[in-house]
Amino acid sequence: MDALIRRAESALASVYVIRRGDEDAGAVLVKVVKSRDVCQLYVPQRDENGERIWVRHSRDDCEERVIDEYCQRRVNSDPDLWIVEIEDRQGRHFLTEPVEDI
Repeated sequence: MDALIRRAESALASVYVIRRGDEDAGAVLVKVVKSRDVCQLYVPQRDENGERIWVRHSRDDCEERVIDEYCQRRVNSDPDLWIVEIEDRQGRHFLTEPVEDI
């Protein structure tokens, strides 16, 4: 996660750790805010080979409220969860692993 934050900051995007989870076991959700109330969410998964990939939560951009409600439901079921928010007008996620649509 530190590398993600560094990549985003070096590209002049704003990055915030919205929620801190467990240092060792916590999964990370990456919320990208493109403009006022227009967001995308990336969630980690494993592919058929066991490699980590990121899956875009929705094919289309979502209202921030929808993303926040989803994140809250995930936190309710997984208290170890981390949430990182990237504010970038270009909508870049700065993830280095493969990203797929659902």
